[in-house]
Amino acid sequence: MFKRILVALENSSMDNRLIPAVVQLAKLAHAELLLVHVADGWAARNFEQLNLTESEEMKEDRAYLQRISEEVRGGGLVVSTHLALGDPASEILKAAVEKQCDLIAMTTHGHRLIGDIMFGSTIEKVRHRALASLFIVSPEAT
Repeated sequence: MFKRILVALENSSMDNRLIPAVVQLAKLAHAELLLVHVADGWAARNFEQLNLTESEEMKEDRAYLQRISEEVRGGGLVVSTHLALGDPASEILKAAVEKQCDLIAMTTHGHRLIGDIMFGSTIEKVRHRALASLFIVSPEAT
């Protein structure tokens, strides 16, 4: 079935629906989890080009990934983490290929209207370009 599942975390309340659903699926499939968060603030997007130091956002995101990974690992799963920097859709797709993930798990937000029209949503970009299967969890799902 699935061997490695990339879990795209937002470091927000949206993750509270995604994580339990993915953990349940991973246990059924005996799959490993790769928890990914993409820091996309100014410092993160310019980190390498300007040789910047890690921002508070990046430090908080790294700590969040560590905390979630420890919680999930406590349930008996194999878990690794990856903090990416830059455009969320591009970095999720890149990590999925590089880490050989065969499923990408994400949450959907519904519509944010102007932002989605101008920039497109991360999930739409991932959906159109992903080589792996997608597992989409609604934040309203019970």
